[in-house]
Amino acid sequence: MKAKDRVRAHTDTDVNQKIEQRTEQRVLQAATAAERTISRRIDELEKEWDMERYLETNAAAIAFSGVLLGLLVNKKFLAIPAIVLPFLFQHAVQGWCPPVPLFRRLGVRTRKEIDAEKYALKAVRGDFDELPPPNNGDTLRRARQAWQAANA
Repeated sequence: MKAKDRVRAHTDTDVNQKIEQRTEQRVLQAATAAERTISRRIDELEKEWDMERYLETNAAAIAFSGVLLGLLVNKKFLAIPAIVLPFLFQHAVQGWCPPVPLFRRLGVRTRKEIDAEKYALKAVRGDFDELPPPNNGDTLRRARQAWQAANA
């Protein structure tokens, strides 16, 4: 999770650390959990909304509301999408916009952070234990097995 991530780079270090600590605690707790509990958590992670989805949904809902209000109530409401959409563009270009700090403080994670927990839980569950040790002749077979395990 230490790789360069634009959202993490624009988030307070304390907030990033809290999110990492909560994730690490869940993974460590999984070490003593039943396989079915780990599988259930992995399923939850598959459905967890990431930062991008929150921002896109939030911006679309606010912009759409502004357009409707502008058409039905008063044209001044068209200022709402005129403000919101540049923020969405700013996030696409820079990885930051005004709602990001709020969402991060609420614990919203990036896709990389969610996937890191998911693959750590898969490793705890033993999904990758069946891979043969690497050797010169089996590199391609090992790569195929790794890919299949990662997509399980």
